[in-house]
Amino acid sequence: MYFEDYENAGAAERNGDDVYSKPVRAGKRTYFFDVKSTKGNDYYLTITESKRRVERDGRYVYDKHKIFLYKEDFEKFAEGLQDVVDYIKAHCTVVESRPSSESSFSDVDFDEL
Repeated sequence: MYFEDYENAGAAERNGDDVYSKPVRAGKRTYFFDVKSTKGNDYYLTITESKRRVERDGRYVYDKHKIFLYKEDFEKFAEGLQDVVDYIKAHCTVVESRPSSESSFSDVDFDEL
């Protein structure tokens, strides 16, 4: 699916039941938090993770994963999410993923590559 097709597919998927949407770009992924309404005018949340990848032929495609969260589960979901975020922050050290600006390319041994 091309980027333009992805945009159009997103519009087609939204058949008038969207109430509010918040996209969050995070690195190579985009998360969409969409508030939707049912026919009975009740609200629920969809959380979609979208990641662009390149096919072998050079086309871009989007892998999407979606969960549905209903209002009766909001509090327990938020508590669980906060609990695991707090755990990770307390127990996981942050590792710098980019090389330091002080690093030098002279260390490279091309025979090892």
